[in-house]
Amino acid sequence: MMNLFLVTIVLLLVLLLIGVVLYVRAPRKYQSADSVADSYDDWTNDGILEFYWGEHIHMGHYGSPPRKKDFLQAKSDFVHEMVRWGGLGKLPFGTTVLDVGCGIGGSSRMLAREYGFAVTGVTLSPQQVRRAQELTAPEVNARFQVDDALALSFPDASFDVVWSVEAGPHMPDKAQFARELMRVLKPGGILVVADWNQRDDRQVPLNWWEKPVMRQLLDQWAHPAFSSIEEFSELLEATGLVAGNVTTADWTVETLPSWLDSIWQGVIRPAGLVRFGMSGFMKSLREVPTILLMRLAFGTGLCRFGMFRAVHATVPTSARLSAQTDDRLVRS
Repeated sequence: MMNLFLVTIVLLLVLLLIGVVLYVRAPRKYQSADSVADSYDDWTNDGILEFYWGEHIHMGHYGSPPRKKDFLQAKSDFVHEMVRWGGLGKLPFGTTVLDVGCGIGGSSRMLAREYGFAVTGVTLSPQQVRRAQELTAPEVNARFQVDDALALSFPDASFDVVWSVEAGPHMPDKAQFARELMRVLKPGGILVVADWNQRDDRQVPLNWWEKPVMRQLLDQWAHPAFSSIEEFSELLEATGLVAGNVTTADWTVETLPSWLDSIWQGVIRPAGLVRFGMSGFMKSLREVPTILLMRLAFGTGLCRFGMFRAVHATVPTSARLSAQTDDRLVRS
């Protein structure tokens, strides 16, 4: 029995070492919007991420305080909790929603199917659009298209709700991201965003070990930068399109179990090894060090899971932007 235990430990250490080698040798550094699209095209085409993470490529919500949950159920629960927190549950049938960074459409379908919303999902990845369309039944009021969150193709004031989950880290220009989210929102409309955030380093600078960890979290999953909860709130308010203040919350505790649960899926679902073979196994193994670093970062306060809610001011977008321009000219 002891020999078997030792063999198992040695095997796990060898596998972890292989994963670390792959991780170091094959980073996915952010280069442009194309590098983000290519990464998601690859993850979508091989099917591994969908197999283990389901249709929701985002964190799960495990309650407050967190409790043990099925990994995929926690992801569905996250959508319901975000609807509740954002105050979207009582909006009327046919409410128009833009899902920015929709992935393969999991949230979009839930919002359409279970809340009666008319949803448009956008992503940089053509393969995610293709897969989202394949997974969406004709009777579900959700459509999908390739679009850039930093230059959305929709006119001002197009949607009653703008919804975005974990798309912000891929945005090189957070201020432009904030402007676009608010621009396409109708006066009185609601913005609800969930995102990975860094601790506000203006208040507490990153220390000697946090800097290299953060660098790896950026380089491995095509992230140019994380903003802090405080910084992104300021950027939203700086658009001049927010009525009152941005409401924020920290869901780090509620979502933290997702990281180790995602690794555990590979252990309890050996069918993945049969389905994807050794190549798929090595691809999955390559992600383990990043996931462990994510768990470290969110568990120690280096990173936080931020929630943002903003209501669009009732002044029309064009008038508000014109007033901002006039004000800048006067001050200059």
